[in-house]
Formats: sequence, structure tokens, C-alpha cells
Amino acid sequence: MFEIFAEIFSVPVLVRALIVGILVSLCAALLGVSLVLKRFSMIGDGLSHVGFGALAIATVMNLAPMAVAIPVVIAAAFLLLRLTSNGKIKGDAAIALISTGALGIGVMAVSLSSGVNVDINSYLFGSIISVSKSDVVISVILALIVLFMFVFFYTKIFAITFDESFAKATGGAVNVYNMMIALLTAITIVIGMRLMGSMLISSLIIFPALSSMRVFKSFLSVTISSAVVSVVSFIIGMIISYALDTPCGASIVCVNIAMFAGFFAVGLVSRKRA
Repeated sequence: MFEIFAEIFSVPVLVRALIVGILVSLCAALLGVSLVLKRFSMIGDGLSHVGFGALAIATVMNLAPMAVAIPVVIAAAFLLLRLTSNGKIKGDAAIALISTGALGIGVMAVSLSSGVNVDINSYLFGSIISVSKSDVVISVILALIVLFMFVFFYTKIFAITFDESFAKATGGAVNVYNMMIALLTAITIVIGMRLMGSMLISSLIIFPALSSMRVFKSFLSVTISSAVVSVVSFIIGMIISYALDTPCGASIVCVNIAMFAGFFAVGLVSRKRA
């Protein structure tokens, strides 16, 4: 394993992927705990499909993919909150509406383009070599912003996660903090899509949180465990991908599945002993 690590650090593109992947895994895991508890975890899947559509259109129009995808995905996140908060469209229906629509638009844009070489598989399932130097700079800046805001507003996120009605009754700016969570999720989705792909990026949000909840009970312990599980799963997945020449995103998802199975077994044993 140490030899593989040494080889990975000797290849610049893999180092870039490692840096971006660790930051994205950490951000996604922290936000994932709140999203899973609020039963809004599939927002990651919906926003990733919107990101795919934005990236596809940007590539076809020869525009900077990240510059187009970030504002589009953020706008979609706010639109999802708006649709679900007014009660006219249920949360799961709103996500399905926006995600399938964006995915269809992205595929149509690629299929109708002429003279543009677009590897649609890299957008759908991710690609290590797609992470450029500019992507790393943007990802580091945005990830640090996400981490700072999560830590700074931790108590507010905790409050609206467990009892949104009480937080609203006591004068808390619930809508503002919900919008902030949606904003941070949108940013995390965009910076992770190039590596994981639009079809797999939501796994970084869902799996670590669900795994940690099998063993730990408090919000803080679940959050810390989720962050550790996510980062470790990414590193192991990347090593497996490099060693076996398998897709990076799929390898990371498989490691997350194994982690979930392990935590599930530990949770069962601990409950029986109790």
C-alpha cells in the first residue's frame, strides 16, 4: 500500500485528484448528516444532475465549466427550497422534476453538438484526469468556505436539523439557514462532480452519515464519524482504483458500501449486548 501511495504522489494529476477528493469528501460528509436527518438527502442527486446539464452546455458552448455550473446549481438549490417550502410540490417530486429535466437537457445538448468532443461518461461517472490545476484552486477555496461556514454556524445547523419548528418559534432565521445549507451543498456537489460524476456524487453525502448513525447517537459524534469515514473511504477507493485500474467514483462507492455493512454489523452487535 505504501508503494502505491508513493506512486500516486509522484503523478501530479493524481495528487490534484487526491486533494480535491479529500476536501469534497469532508464537506459532503458534514453536510450529509443534516441532510439525511432532515430527509432531504436526495437533494445531492438532484443538484448533481443539474450540474451535469450545466457542464454539458458549458462544454458545448466552449465556456468555463465551473464558472457556468456553480451559479446554475446554486440557483437550482434555491429553487428546490422554494418549491418545497410553499407546499405546492413535495420535496421528492421537486427533486425528480428538476434532476430529470436537467439530465435530459444535458444529454440533448451533447447529442446535438457538432465538432465538439465531449466525453459524456466522464461527466456521468467521473474521471481523475479531468481535474485540472484551476479546478484544484477553485475547489480548495470553495471547500474552505464550506468548512468555515459549517463550523461557524454549527449550533444553528444543529437547531434546524432536529427541531425546525421550535427554532422558528424562538425567532430563528430558519429559512436563511436552510438556504445556507442548500448553498453549501450546491458548492460541494459542483466541486466534486468532475471527480465522482453526476451519477455517483450523492453517495458521498448519504453513505458516511448513514454508516455513522448505525453506531453513534449524538449529532456531534455522528458528524465527526461521518467525516472520518468519508475521507478514509475516498482514500481507500482511490488506492483500489489505481491498483486495479477501476473507475475512481465506482471504487469509492463500493468502499462506502463495505463501510456501511461494517458499521451496520457493529451496531447490531452493540445493541444486542446492551
